[in-house]
Amino acid sequence: MYTIRNLKYNDVLTINSLKIEAKKITCIVGESGGGKTTFLRLLSKLVSPTEGTIEYYQQPLETLDSVAYRKEVVMLPQKPFIFPKTIRDNLVKGLNYHQKEINESSLEQALAFVNLAKPLSTDASRLSGGEAQRLAIARIILLDPQVILLDEPSSALDDETEAFVIKAMVNYVKEHQKSLIMITHSKHVAAHYGDTVLTIEKGCLKGSENNE
Repeated sequence: MYTIRNLKYNDVLTINSLKIEAKKITCIVGESGGGKTTFLRLLSKLVSPTEGTIEYYQQPLETLDSVAYRKEVVMLPQKPFIFPKTIRDNLVKGLNYHQKEINESSLEQALAFVNLAKPLSTDASRLSGGEAQRLAIARIILLDPQVILLDEPSSALDDETEAFVIKAMVNYVKEHQKSLIMITHSKHVAAHYGDTVLTIEKGCLKGSENNE
């Protein structure tokens, strides 16, 4: 899926060689400020490498249409943006952008998937940090992308909800043959769910461990 060669981004990140397989769960661990989020931003085409190449299915990322690519590869940042409207408005916003059909039953199912027991008419601006994070994850599930990039998806969740959401996300990815690349602070989550665990520290790839 992704082939990376001689990658550099300013003085923030250097990766000489790396391959990330499709339809696998890749977890990224490492100390804060080590370059993990920058790596996800590079994969999502939010920033471009200073040097080197990132290929997506043998195609250089810079040659791909950004709009089409982001319909296939969706990133959830650590602090996702929530529109100051209803939960339904937030869920539908992404569907409209991706020109996907809106199905009320699917909206309810997405909320149940992330254990967010709120009416669709709820004012999203009144949600707690954890609830907003779950809403953002539900929004991604509805988009049905091929590749999901998650930056600390459970950072605002309590331990019980974290376990529920991570397990549900992993089951979704496996059931639907998706690819998941996830930054996590939890070595337990990485070891338990990651097919591959990448360690990025101090701007460098320090290791790649296959758990299969």
